[in-house]
Amino acid sequence: MHDDRSLVEARLRRVLDERVRPAVYPESVPLDVSVWHAPGEPVPVAEGLAGEPEPIRVGARWGAPWGTSWFRVAGTVPEAWAGRTVEAILDLGFDENMPGFQCEGLVYRPDGSPVKGLNPRNQWVRVGAPVAGGEQVLLHIEAASNPVILDYHPFLPTRLGDKDTAGSEPQYTLTRMDLAVFDETVWQLVVDLEVLGELMAELPVESGRRWDILRAVERALDTIDLQDVNSTAAAARSHLTEVLAAPAAPSAHRISAVGHAHIDSAWLWPLRETVRKVARTTSNMTALLEDEPDFVFAMSQAQQWAWVKEHRPEVWARVKKAVADGRFVPAGGMWVESDTNMPGSEAMARQFVHGKRFFLDEFGVENDEAWLPDTFGFAAGLPQIIKAAGATRLLTQKISWSQVNKFPHHTFRWEGIDGTRIFTHFPPVDTYNCSMKGSEVAHAAANFKDKGVARHSLAPTGWGDGGGGTTREMVAKAARLRDLEGSATVVWETPREFFDKAEAEYPDAPVWVGELYLELHRATLTSQARTKQGNRRSEHLLREAELWAATAAVRSAFPYPYEELDRIWKTVLLHQFHDILPGSSIAWVHREARATYARLAGELDAIIDGAQRALAGEGTIPLVFNAAPHSRDGIQAGGAATPVSEGRTALTPRGGGGYVLDNGLLRVEIDADGLVVSAYDIAADRETVAPGRAANLLQLHPDFPNMWDAWDVDEFYRNTVTDLTDADEVTPGEGDGSVRIVRSFGASRVTQVLTLAPGERRLDLDTEVDWHETEKFLKLAFPLDVHAERYASETQFGHHYRPTHTNTSWEAAKFEACNHRFVHLEEPGWGVALVNDSTYGHDVTRTVRTEGDRGTTTTVRVSLLRAPRFPDPETDQGVHRFRHALVPGAVVGDAVREGWRINQPRRQVSGGQAVVPLVTVDRDAVVVTAVKLADDGSGDVVVRCHEAHGGRVRATLTAGFEVAGVTVTDLLERPLAGAATPEVDGDALTLRLRPFELVTLRLTRA
Repeated sequence: MHDDRSLVEARLRRVLDERVRPAVYPESVPLDVSVWHAPGEPVPVAEGLAGEPEPIRVGARWGAPWGTSWFRVAGTVPEAWAGRTVEAILDLGFDENMPGFQCEGLVYRPDGSPVKGLNPRNQWVRVGAPVAGGEQVLLHIEAASNPVILDYHPFLPTRLGDKDTAGSEPQYTLTRMDLAVFDETVWQLVVDLEVLGELMAELPVESGRRWDILRAVERALDTIDLQDVNSTAAAARSHLTEVLAAPAAPSAHRISAVGHAHIDSAWLWPLRETVRKVARTTSNMTALLEDEPDFVFAMSQAQQWAWVKEHRPEVWARVKKAVADGRFVPAGGMWVESDTNMPGSEAMARQFVHGKRFFLDEFGVENDEAWLPDTFGFAAGLPQIIKAAGATRLLTQKISWSQVNKFPHHTFRWEGIDGTRIFTHFPPVDTYNCSMKGSEVAHAAANFKDKGVARHSLAPTGWGDGGGGTTREMVAKAARLRDLEGSATVVWETPREFFDKAEAEYPDAPVWVGELYLELHRATLTSQARTKQGNRRSEHLLREAELWAATAAVRSAFPYPYEELDRIWKTVLLHQFHDILPGSSIAWVHREARATYARLAGELDAIIDGAQRALAGEGTIPLVFNAAPHSRDGIQAGGAATPVSEGRTALTPRGGGGYVLDNGLLRVEIDADGLVVSAYDIAADRETVAPGRAANLLQLHPDFPNMWDAWDVDEFYRNTVTDLTDADEVTPGEGDGSVRIVRSFGASRVTQVLTLAPGERRLDLDTEVDWHETEKFLKLAFPLDVHAERYASETQFGHHYRPTHTNTSWEAAKFEACNHRFVHLEEPGWGVALVNDSTYGHDVTRTVRTEGDRGTTTTVRVSLLRAPRFPDPETDQGVHRFRHALVPGAVVGDAVREGWRINQPRRQVSGGQAVVPLVTVDRDAVVVTAVKLADDGSGDVVVRCHEAHGGRVRATLTAGFEVAGVTVTDLLERPLAGAATPEVDGDALTLRLRPFELVTLRLTRA
């Protein structure tokens, strides 16, 4: 037989595009359309319905950037259509390739009840099936003219990302507003041909199954009358029945399809628009659930559920019913799908606390899985947090985006820094926007890494990023793929049903130890510095507010601010979403974030001040409150007293220019260029700075990645560097023991103050950058005379080690990595820490000196600022302030302590009495991350702590109040099944912790 395969396949494509798909709607009549453009921000539904519209015709331009237009569409169903299915086709100017990324709409009835959402892949509204003829149709559309930010030529700078700069030019052309007859048979034929055509393309040419499908499709095409598709569609379908009925092989890969609409809580749209995106998507999904009895939809991010409840009660009622039916499934148990690299220990814990509690309170549903399909890598401390929240599973697909190394598993157990293991699945379909295309289904089966020992995978199915969700076409395709020869099998299941099957079939899944590093989007650790600073500051202010409010509430009549703290925590957690905290959203999002963080700081400062004044009482004694988890300046952790002063620091001129700082512990030499050429540990008789090198070196790189400007820094940025060594000024600072340095470069200016405090083995570096560069990357370098094969970076509830070498491609790919408060390197007996108050990105490299002692130089570089132009063309322009400290001679415990010190500054209040801590711990290795009152209002004191040095520890925790009972709990403050009760002696508890072990204690007050 001659090979006519290409001929038939090309014929199929053209007939589908030009004849069959257009025949789905064989007859139509235009609707009457009018529009009212809401002034300013979106208005309530009642106001939109009451607006006075003016006529608008199809073909007219509409919609200023970020505007809202209320369309009124009206018409009459022709009498001749009686007995047929009729739909309204409402095309606002859609591009079908951009679902979620352009204009959208939500359709309402005249009474204000929602019908469904409109987007480029979902433009229809059912009018009747069948109709009687003569029905009056009246619909209202709340249409959002969201501009296209990520266009066909992506990553071009645009001013459309902020309503203040976007202008008023209409963005869209009204394309179609019709009533139309919907031909169900032709629509089903379209799905039949799409499924078979897509499957055929994935089968081997030598496969008999491929040729069986080809001939069946050819017979169907021969049967179609191209001038009368509608009357011949049923006959054409009959030729496909046999090939669609052939069952899948028993060994076929098995896909659990989960209806899904990954909705970024902010990204190329502001938070307020996400509120509406969620309403549109949930309206669509509840409608689809009513039409499709096998369909199951899962939605994560409790914040988005809360938005529906607050802003769209009419949609919320439908959602609650669908949840009660078990088919609209709360997933993930987190407040948002957050970044997991940068959030601090408590913040990461509270993501689960607030997420799981919302689903429990509203629906009685407890999630067993973390659901993070699009997060940019996963910190090694996360498994323990997931388990402590009462979950045991994780789903993500983002690691498939890695540029260099292919992850070796799709189903495995992930082990964190403390040894906790979480059953983890990466969907091999490699997308969270699966549309049930044959290529996607075939890729999932072929790509699955665990063949031979497992055969189940999950496919999140539906349009996402900007929402939209699953369509009726996807459901129809899945029905045909349920049991189809040549394909993986597809069944709609909940996440729990999938995980139960996957875990049962693969009990001995392999183990991956350590972080799940994404070899992409590394620059998200640096972009939008003010957003990151706002997050870090908010986390520590919340810790202070809880600590002092709890202490004051136990010690006095101070009212514990439950509701305020709950609201503030949820706001901070929202801004940890994986496109806000990483700095990859439009200018509008980050402008609002800066204002939000400033407002929260004011509120938290007020709570802290009120609690501290209640504790200090009346008087004039200067009291310093120490919120850090370690004693300092003679003040206990969690207490307040008059500080102990520590000597002085000498500042003397340095030969050749510059200055020498000496406090008896450290001697620091700063040269005439303001560079640190020596940091000498006097007690250890040890130099910190590598020979012939200088620390505190600012370095400037060009920074123009191949794609994803705000997200990526590509390794070639290192090829070109400018050392910023010229100083405008090097002078003594205003305080004792400090030197002020001023530099200018390009259009920018840097002012630094280097301080050696009395009695401290620590050099503080305060850096102010007035930044006006474009597509540049600013680093701060510290070349250290340390030979270390690995270094420690703080992560949640501990620290994680990374190699300093690049032996393999896995190590070489980690050329930019994340730390929290510290990075630490050491040789046996001596180390160096670099701590910070708000930076996350860094790199560590090592070289061997070719002259002199031929020792090893290990260079730590802090990432300070970037200047990408997409999606925010003004990223990070303006003044920034950073605080770092170099700590020579530091063991890892010193790094932990100094990291807390720089992030929890002292506060001074005048009062009449010292404040005894509410809780004390007798070992520095045990770090208390939270002291608070229980969320249930019982008055119990909740203490969360962990082992922070990486070893086993026995410690005594003593309460500063009479304790009636102690309970070990999970993160939600519920008794933890199987947990050993600590030994209690009066108000003292004995803790025995494993390396990095986290424990939550609930202390009932007598």
